[in-house]
Amino acid sequence: MTDLTGSLAADWETALMLGRLALPEGPTPVLVRGGRLYDISGFAPTVADAVARRAVLAEASGRDLGRLDTLEFASARDEAAPSNALKLLAPVDLQCVKASGVTFAVSAIERVIEERAQGHADRARDIREALKDKVGTDLSAVQPGSDEAASLKAALSREGLWSQYLEVAIGPDAEIFTKAPPLAAVGWGDHVGVRSDSRWNNPEPEIVLVCDAAGAVAGATLGNDVNLRDFEGRSALLLGKAKDNNASCALGPFIRLFDDGFTIEDVRRARVSLEVEGADGYRLTGESSMDQISRDPLELVHQTIGRNHQYPDGFALMLGTMFAPVEDRDTPGLGFTHKPGDLVRVSSERLGTLENVVTTCDQAPPWTLGIGELMRNLAGRGLLEAAS
Repeated sequence: MTDLTGSLAADWETALMLGRLALPEGPTPVLVRGGRLYDISGFAPTVADAVARRAVLAEASGRDLGRLDTLEFASARDEAAPSNALKLLAPVDLQCVKASGVTFAVSAIERVIEERAQGHADRARDIREALKDKVGTDLSAVQPGSDEAASLKAALSREGLWSQYLEVAIGPDAEIFTKAPPLAAVGWGDHVGVRSDSRWNNPEPEIVLVCDAAGAVAGATLGNDVNLRDFEGRSALLLGKAKDNNASCALGPFIRLFDDGFTIEDVRRARVSLEVEGADGYRLTGESSMDQISRDPLELVHQTIGRNHQYPDGFALMLGTMFAPVEDRDTPGLGFTHKPGDLVRVSSERLGTLENVVTTCDQAPPWTLGIGELMRNLAGRGLLEAAS
């Protein structure tokens, strides 16, 4: 069992945080307030409802489950968790999980490399060296959609270096895609999956904004946008298979709600770190700086929701990463790829640490709880009637 407070921000006792637990009666929204954990299912049967009612959430009543630092939580690292261990779920439920790609210069370069290497890691090194000097420096300083961006596009096109990935990196339209449907994401301590037929893949440590149906940002959490580089590199049309698989989206530990002590400015200034520890003794570390993002987080929100696309239950938006591991793990020239048993930690000072253990998608616990089953569960508990 694990003391979850080691995975939370240093000021967790004063933070207002929203999440979900797997209780015997079913998935349950919980609130961390004043360092205590409350079951708020009687106030809001889903996290989507709680986000929509966040103006009064700080005063919401609920069943007191105890001080957070006295509770034990089950993790995939535990060989056998005792029956009283709590299981943390992804802190969203009815929200669709969206993601924005190629939002940092280095990620744009790596996507071009994948495209040129056609999904083969052993070809990536030479392409990386050829592209970095010609594209990287200029790209990081260009405002997407600007006249300067259009001039750079023309220059790179003349040199045969233009790419569909550079189009979304510096063009007027951001890349926004669906990472996971409602209820498909996994939470802190769970297994995270890569397809067993992928030979080149990596974690993507990101900050995730949680928004209501109007597109207003309620708070933020951490995410791992697991990516299959070989699949997407073979064809951009394989993005769905590269990104959306069983257990391929991890979120958590909690949504930290915006208040006087935590705002969108903290997101804009955040640093996101990654640590991978392999069962083979391998260790990888890296860091992203949100102040290097090419599009402001709120611009990405505005490109996700509007007159052309609505989200009645709100949505979560992964903001992208500047971290793409390129160091060789085993064979020279093959770069980094996951192995089952890897322990992945995504951390940020104000949001804590999201921790997961890598397995293959076919070996991860299958996704079985859909919207219909959740509604039947909530109805059977009398929570839908109470909420109405």
